[in-house]
Amino acid sequence: MRTIRPATEADLPEMMQIFAEARQFMAQTGNPSQWPPTYPSAEILRADLAAGRSYVCEEDGAMVATFCFGIFDDPTYAEIYDGAWLRDAPYGVIHRIATRAHGGAASDCVAYCIAHTAPQGIDLRVDTHRNNVVMQKFLKKHGFVYCGVIHLADWTHDGDDRDRVAFQRVSESHQVPDGT
Repeated sequence: MRTIRPATEADLPEMMQIFAEARQFMAQTGNPSQWPPTYPSAEILRADLAAGRSYVCEEDGAMVATFCFGIFDDPTYAEIYDGAWLRDAPYGVIHRIATRAHGGAASDCVAYCIAHTAPQGIDLRVDTHRNNVVMQKFLKKHGFVYCGVIHLADWTHDGDDRDRVAFQRVSESHQVPDGT
């Protein structure tokens, strides 16, 4: 049984290990530069903790995933290029989702975010690197729709562009039936 709970300062070493494993998986699947070796830093993770946006997913007491989630206006999503957001409405944001090789943990993390936004009619937004085909397929499987390209405002890592492909999942209460 998996459970999701807010992360604590004591979780940081294990979270950093999960991010290291995720970087290795991304490199093996054709996405070697989305997260440089120093990303995310402990400073970034502590900022997520301070904002109440850091979570971990545990299975039988062992940490198998971590992610950042909150309902806020992310400045990175203020402008979108080569497309448009599906709705201009309140939204939740998922960032830095990383898992160990435990099938389904990422799905549980997204389900948690949906459960904490959909009842209020709040959409979800997320972005990923163009080369992160695994994540793009995952997002589409979970009802996210490609919307366009965003630019990371605070990206300072060498060797990688700051463009990310952006996705949105419209809350079920606002989806239009397809007529079938």
